[in-house]
Amino acid sequence: MNLKSSRVNRSDGDLTRIKIKQVAQKLFATKGVNGVSIKDIIDASEQKNKASIYYHFGNKESLIAELLIDGAQKIDANRQQFLDKLLSEKKPLTIRKLLEALIYPVNEIIDSDSDGSTYIRFFSDLQLNNRQLMRDILGNKWNTGYRRCLKHLEELSQGIPTPILEQRLSMIGIYSNAIFATKEAAIEASDKSNRFWSHPYTIENIIDTLESMLSAPISTQTIKLM
Repeated sequence: MNLKSSRVNRSDGDLTRIKIKQVAQKLFATKGVNGVSIKDIIDASEQKNKASIYYHFGNKESLIAELLIDGAQKIDANRQQFLDKLLSEKKPLTIRKLLEALIYPVNEIIDSDSDGSTYIRFFSDLQLNNRQLMRDILGNKWNTGYRRCLKHLEELSQGIPTPILEQRLSMIGIYSNAIFATKEAAIEASDKSNRFWSHPYTIENIIDTLESMLSAPISTQTIKLM
């Protein structure tokens, strides 16, 4: 009898944990991490036990860390698999293929979430408003594929001065996360008339623009300020 009760409690606890995470990530995605309190999460997840978040996660930062790592693990695994396949083909790497390794896993995490993805908006908010917290959580463990792609991109872009190249690579990350955050929002809004995402070539055109950002000639205006 006690064993059965224990199993039920663990199951209930798991369901509560999952619900809190789903609700919290959606709130963080739509209102920003800084705009959401523990009370907001408790109220939105309809928790009778007001201490449930502290019981399951300890504090808000630990909850953020778990959510961030959950998505980062999925993206990194897919990205590394894509990159490993490219390297196994024994063909010269290209900027285009490396950008595909960066972008396809981000798009996939959106398309594969049957409940509606909120991860990229959550990630983008952290990237823009809590960058140091994001770096502290991810460290060098959960973005290995990303760093591998950047290393190869740097090797293929040796004609670009290092400060300019580093800034362009940062802009590619910020731009791509921001634009895929708009895809999440469009899906959530069930915006059937959204012309941007309805075209079959949209993802490839996004990659075209990223490639252009990296390979564009450096203007005389920029050179003068270096």
